[in-house]
Amino acid sequence: MAVFSSVAFVIAFLIFTPSMVAFAGINLYQHVDITWGDGRGKIVNNGQLLTLSLDSASGSGFQSKNEFLYSKIDTEIKLVPGNSAGTVTAYYLRSEGLSWDELDFEFLGNLSGDPYIVHTNVYTQGKGNREQQFYLWFDPTADFHTYSIHWSPVNVVFYVDGKPIREFKNLEGAGVPYPKNQPMRLYSSLWNADDWATRGGIVKTDWSQAPFTASFRNFSANGCVWSNGVSSCNSNSAHNAWLSQQFDSTSLKRLKWFRKNYMIYNYCTDTKRFPEGLPVECTIRTNS
Repeated sequence: MAVFSSVAFVIAFLIFTPSMVAFAGINLYQHVDITWGDGRGKIVNNGQLLTLSLDSASGSGFQSKNEFLYSKIDTEIKLVPGNSAGTVTAYYLRSEGLSWDELDFEFLGNLSGDPYIVHTNVYTQGKGNREQQFYLWFDPTADFHTYSIHWSPVNVVFYVDGKPIREFKNLEGAGVPYPKNQPMRLYSSLWNADDWATRGGIVKTDWSQAPFTASFRNFSANGCVWSNGVSSCNSNSAHNAWLSQQFDSTSLKRLKWFRKNYMIYNYCTDTKRFPEGLPVECTIRTNS
């Protein structure tokens, strides 16, 4: 991890960027459904909190009631504490069909005391292989933090506590497929992936630590709801200005700083994986 290059910028990044998005009073019953887990997923506290659990028999998951064609999704999550090796907490947008689009956050469990790895991926038309991985600057099991996927016609941006960590630009003009035609629904799940999740599958799940539990609250979707083939958004509306919003210079600087200091894997630099040449989006001068 690189040494901080600018004390002034570090202070600005950590203090003046919004750190937690507050959505008081969000009732999860109105926005999501528990979809599997045989009772291991629960909405409690009068709809204010959702928990997913995993044991040796099964994990659990939920999905949003609505589909979206472009959206700004924010959820506060507290990840599985302690020895969570082998577990994965997934939080992602996905469309239906064989040529699906998908925007992934996956939080890879660890041995107690090791840092969580934030695994991200972007699928377009059923093709992924665009993994980028990061460490975080805090313990994501000690408290809730806001994880966001902002998807517009311009770009896809992954945020943590309001700070951009990854951008996938719309580069259709260069022949790179972009998710724009298929509505996506938000999904989340907690499941066992000890064949690959922790140190490449070397560290297995310790079931004596089960049940493993992740918690969710304050789900917010400021998006274009897709219903009966029609979007709820009007691109000419001032309320939907985010649909065409580009990164400003400050956001771009924050993104570059974060990637320099916390990125641990980038498919765009993995020449051994792509011996015949890096993917097209990696060869274009871009932030992602």
